[in-house]
Amino acid sequence: MGDRGCVPERPVDRGGRRWWQRWQWLPLTVLTVVVLVGAGLWLAGQRGVAGLVWAAVTLATLLPAAASMLRQLWHRRFGVDVIAVLALAGALVVGEYLAGAVVALMLATGRSLEAYAQRRATRDLRALLARAPRTARRRRADGTIEQVPLDTVRAGDRLLVGPGDVVPVDGTVTEPVTLDESVVTGESRLVSRAAGDRVASGVVNAGAGFGLVATADAAGSTYAGIVRLAEEATARKAPMVRLADRYAAVFVPFTLVLAGLAGLLSGDLVRAVAVLVVATPCPLLLATPIAIVSGLSRVARRGVLVRDGGSLELLGRARTLLLDKTGTLTAGRPRAAETVTAPGGDRDEVLRLAASVEQLSPHVLAAALVRQARERGLTLTEPTGVTEEPGRGVRGRVAGRTVRVGQLTDDLPDWARRVRDRAESDGRSTVWVSGDDGPLGVILLEDPVRPDARRTVDRLRQAGLTRVVMVTGDRSAIAGQVARTVGVDDVVAQCPPREKVERVRQEARRAVTVMVGDGVNDAPALAEAHVGVAMGATGARASADVADAVLTVDRLDRLADAVEIARYARRIAVQSATVGMGLAVLAMLVAAAGRLPPVAGAFLQEGIDVVVILNALRALGGGLARPEVPRTPD
Repeated sequence: MGDRGCVPERPVDRGGRRWWQRWQWLPLTVLTVVVLVGAGLWLAGQRGVAGLVWAAVTLATLLPAAASMLRQLWHRRFGVDVIAVLALAGALVVGEYLAGAVVALMLATGRSLEAYAQRRATRDLRALLARAPRTARRRRADGTIEQVPLDTVRAGDRLLVGPGDVVPVDGTVTEPVTLDESVVTGESRLVSRAAGDRVASGVVNAGAGFGLVATADAAGSTYAGIVRLAEEATARKAPMVRLADRYAAVFVPFTLVLAGLAGLLSGDLVRAVAVLVVATPCPLLLATPIAIVSGLSRVARRGVLVRDGGSLELLGRARTLLLDKTGTLTAGRPRAAETVTAPGGDRDEVLRLAASVEQLSPHVLAAALVRQARERGLTLTEPTGVTEEPGRGVRGRVAGRTVRVGQLTDDLPDWARRVRDRAESDGRSTVWVSGDDGPLGVILLEDPVRPDARRTVDRLRQAGLTRVVMVTGDRSAIAGQVARTVGVDDVVAQCPPREKVERVRQEARRAVTVMVGDGVNDAPALAEAHVGVAMGATGARASADVADAVLTVDRLDRLADAVEIARYARRIAVQSATVGMGLAVLAMLVAAAGRLPPVAGAFLQEGIDVVVILNALRALGGGLARPEVPRTPD
């Protein structure tokens, strides 16, 4: 494939990673072997030695668990692990060493499964980090190619993307290309882009080398924002999340009171220990994180990066959704809808002249004109003397003819005023094309509603969202048209950023609220919502930096996927925790009555754990209104 200047310079050490993954199962393996050795000694009649072995296992687990609990208490955090510590300590005090060893084995199993779930959840995110480009091929003024550090690339630079290269920065392609977007979007099939189309950084060139005109520097490109979010997500431990904390606030005091009463009323400390052993809260310590982390992994495969389990859980409880219009409900990329010429003019010639002048401009409107001209098969001429005129647009010469493209400040002729008035009523933008003798014509641009917008809103309602509001800075007429097309409950037009923030606050006081946006002006509102979702594939860096979740693919329907997965994962987590704790409470009552000794209670609790863990693993699949996109082979 040649010199791949855009692939990572530091290869992934898969051998080292596999060694580390095996090492993470080592504590569980060692504890299991030692407990089985104790069982063998017991069966051989060496009961005293067996007891010492099991006591050593219990003590070896108790010490780090107690240290962790004390650190949490020092930081004023009171969690469910206090029950496990008391169960281990109680088993040592009353001499129920086998029960203590079983509890120790249970906790080691929990830690190993949690680590496994975390690895699985962050596998896709680690792949993003490993693929982050660090260099780019840039064309010099003399046409030669130089390989430069990625952070030296600036908007307007002309780059070369070789076969197999990762596209280093956001830009527009200068020729038709074939791309593999699977790592960013989850789609396994290759996609084609026409000359003049915008492409996001992070996708892979699956065809021949092509030219790219950078529209952003490395720090401001799509992939950089995704990598920053991935780094945050991989740095966070698999969360117990707020759900487990809420249950713990009730379950822990109940357990301690019941164990205390069982011991005091019976005068038998063993009963208190039996209650603690059977109450060891693995349904909370295991089932909840496994379900939530499974949800994190699944939404990542759908092209949605969520910062942590707490954000995913809130997404699963959301009732209100606020949506920006431009770039969220609409494509955010204007397209030429109509060309109107001066009397006697040629529409194709007006479009050709405008696109020829705009070929070198990275502006989004320029890209729309160039794309429209090429779709119509027009032959573009290389312009000369191109200059930017602030407040007016671009000026250049095409085949010896002066052409201006942009806005007009002079008095307009009658035909031009009529076109301007009609464009304003239809909600379209105008780009005027002028020569030395006045306006030659005008190109009307529109920002179409995303084809999946209405379907996505319907799916979000079916998933449980009860209120959908569109907030936009556009005029009321344009906003109303989009609102009717999409089917939202309310629309707030001509809404500046400060009012967007206040509107989010108002909605958040009534229900868990999600805000979706893509622009810099959306960033404050995204930060104010319970869950801020940025359109990372097309949006601004500022909005992605403050968001709780980022859509890495330019498809709004993936938001519906994320909400459905989040609700399903949360439902499985609640179900697992509720069933597990319900069974544990019944067993605790039996133990308090003296009918369940500590050893039997420990094995019973292991059985409960297996049930709730298997149930929690259901979160790895299901819950979607449509099937998931198949993964591509590694």
